[in-house]
Amino acid sequence: MDTTLTRSELYPLRRREVVRRLLADRGDLLVVTGLGAATWDAADAGDHPLTFPLWGAMGGAAMIGLGLALAQPKRRTLVITGDGEMLMGLGALPTIAVRAPKNLAVAVLDNERYGETGMQTTHTAGPADLAAMAIGAGFPAAADIYDEDGLAEALPRIRGEPGPLFFNIKVRAEDLPLVLPPKDGAYLKTRFRAALLGPEGAA
Repeated sequence: MDTTLTRSELYPLRRREVVRRLLADRGDLLVVTGLGAATWDAADAGDHPLTFPLWGAMGGAAMIGLGLALAQPKRRTLVITGDGEMLMGLGALPTIAVRAPKNLAVAVLDNERYGETGMQTTHTAGPADLAAMAIGAGFPAAADIYDEDGLAEALPRIRGEPGPLFFNIKVRAEDLPLVLPPKDGAYLKTRFRAALLGPEGAA
């Protein structure tokens, strides 16, 4: 039996700790989480009415974040998603770059795996470079993050630097217990709208 660890099983950053730090002291930050691990990790950090978790719509997280950022230009919007979900939604990158919302940041938790279907490797385990794709699409700033120093430098930029920004955060591939947010889509939509717009806006 081959017990050799793959590259992604050796990355020092752990995804749940990364997400906790992304969401710490979040204030009125608007958050969209891609289906699967990103949503579970955000729920582990604490369910929040201004987090909109995707239970489906694979590939849609960045575009939903774009729409939210454009609709709420005075509010910071953060998309947290995975490498598999981002690979399915690469068409979002040039659209975001063209619309250029200054209040949008995208953080990809890249464990080089499809966590929802059996931990098969994604293309980022090979030559695919999501940060380079974002730069090629026209993002003014994008980077890969591999370690604590890189994460510490990126966190204040994610919260405050004019965007759009793209950070591909290499995290360890690990199988973690599920921490689930509410599953009712209508409830999640209404809760998010009420938190953002007030009770009258939730109708």
